[in-house]
Amino acid sequence: MHVEEMLVDVREQFGTPVDLDWEGEIDDYEWAVATHNPSRNHDVTLFILDPSRRLALIRKPPFAPDVWRPPGGGIHPGENFVAGAVREALEETGLHVELRRYLVATRALFRNDGRELPWRTHVFLAETQDEELAPDDPGEIEAARWGTLEELAGPLRERLLATGRAFWRYRVALHDAALQQLRPGR
Repeated sequence: MHVEEMLVDVREQFGTPVDLDWEGEIDDYEWAVATHNPSRNHDVTLFILDPSRRLALIRKPPFAPDVWRPPGGGIHPGENFVAGAVREALEETGLHVELRRYLVATRALFRNDGRELPWRTHVFLAETQDEELAPDDPGEIEAARWGTLEELAGPLRERLLATGRAFWRYRVALHDAALQQLRPGR
């Protein structure tokens, strides 16, 4: 079943997300990253919180040492959406999670040298009782650590923007929208 078709059930189970539209020009490097798997045009981003409200963060090998973001990845063809999100959390962080809330649904359009790539990102709040981060794929995940929502909204946000990369501006827009949804009373 296609990801978009699965989202009907996902919305029933985890709520209706806020919609976010984003467009931007990406460079050749970012285009190569975005199109390395030509059959994939989406990702699931997970705001994983532990009982102390620490936020799981990851760094991939090509990231600068001070660039961190919430984990996530793609749903495999034929895979159940929730199972895929839970699998990605386990692979990237070593954490067993339960999805709690669908926060943000993004429609992005990446442009590069006359080309366009439509992209969807689905941001979820997830919870874990686990305390130790242990990524399962060192080729994909260089490191994982605990951070805070405040760190993501402050110094990590500034670091992502300072890179000058469109992908990080996109991630900041996702993070900002999700953080807004996590404010008390939302």
